[in-house]
Order: sequence, then C-alpha cells, then structure tokens
Amino acid sequence: MNAEKLYADLRDGLEPWRSPSTHWVGIASGGAWMVERLQHDWGLDNIGIISSSMHRDDYLRRRNKSNSHPIETTDLPFDVTGAHIVLLDDVLYTGRTIRAVLNELFDYGRPASVRLAVLVDRGGRELPIHADFAADKQTVPQGQSLALSKALDGTFTFEMK
Repeated sequence: MNAEKLYADLRDGLEPWRSPSTHWVGIASGGAWMVERLQHDWGLDNIGIISSSMHRDDYLRRRNKSNSHPIETTDLPFDVTGAHIVLLDDVLYTGRTIRAVLNELFDYGRPASVRLAVLVDRGGRELPIHADFAADKQTVPQGQSLALSKALDGTFTFEMK
C-alpha cells in the first residue's frame, strides 16, 4: 500500500467537504498527522487534535502493557457546540477508537454533525461505526495490525505488524 497515494486520494476525495464552517480534527496520532498535512496543503485555520486515551474501554490494559505509552491530549481551538466536524484517522478497524473519540468530543459540547474519513478501512468492526469516506479498503489478517508512520521529511508509509 502506498500511503502517500492514499493520502492524495483522501485529500482529493474530501475536497467537496471543504467549507468555511467545517472544522477538521485529527485523531492522535495518525489522524493528527493527516490533519496537519491538510492544514499545510489547504491552508486551513484552527485544526483540532483529539485523543481517545481517556475514554478507551481498554485504557488500563493499554497503559499497563507499556509504562511508556503516552497519553495524548485533546486540543480543539473552536467551540464544538453546533460545529460541523470531520474526524480524520489512519486506519478504521474495530470502531472502538472512534467510539472513544466521540465520547471525548461530546465532553466539549454537542456538534451539529460529525463525519469520519480514514485512509484505510480494514473491516473487522466490533461496533456499528463506519467511515463516510475511506481512501481504500483492505483485508488485514487477524492478529496483524496496520499502522501509519511519518518519516522525518513528513512522508507517510504503512507498517504491517
């Protein structure tokens, strides 16, 4: 999978969603990298970063697994209440991260609408959550994960683990 091509497909596919009233929010960390890149490419004002850390149903297991696992923070430099928000993430799998992010988002207010865009939808949903836009759909074998990486020069690649 060519992550740079998928990003270009995502950027081009989301072009019709651009409007002055749309707020773009990246899910830490892969989605945050994508929204920062969109900010650069499109000249967006006030992008947001949102974390799923505090609302995850596996928070303690993930935290105990690695004491060095960072807790990301949320930064939403706009009023969420009444906002039209596009959430960006790198890979959609079970839907649990999106559920946690929605809980976090509603801690800040009640948006008018929320749409989800991802680079890759890998299937395997455990919750009834879907992307409004996916640059690609891939089947990833059970027990393997797909993660977006960002090089020092800002280019994206995918790692299969």
